[in-house]
Amino acid sequence: MPPAPTGPPAPDAPAVLTVLTTTDTPDGADTLARGAVEARLAACAQVSAAVTSVYRWEGAVETAREYQVLLKTSAARYPDLERWLTEHHDYDTPEIIAVPVVRGAPGYLAWVAAETA
Repeated sequence: MPPAPTGPPAPDAPAVLTVLTTTDTPDGADTLARGAVEARLAACAQVSAAVTSVYRWEGAVETAREYQVLLKTSAARYPDLERWLTEHHDYDTPEIIAVPVVRGAPGYLAWVAAETA
């Protein structure tokens, strides 16, 4: 796997990202959500109801009940959020996926930037 990019985002990169992670308990999801917001690494975090995940792990197909956490952050804060999630997550290999927000209400996007500054 190539190394992760470092430094500030490219000038034409989206300024806001949504970041998805999952964990196996509602308390774990709440802890990740609240901790990231308290640390100003995310402006907002939403915890979904239980979902069923089907995945391959160590050569076997597994099924597990998980809780999704969707975090809104600035592109500039993403490296810190990823590092924080990795350190505070209870999975050995947590799902951490960032998706660019290519359009959004200007006031909301400004709020995300301000809350994660």
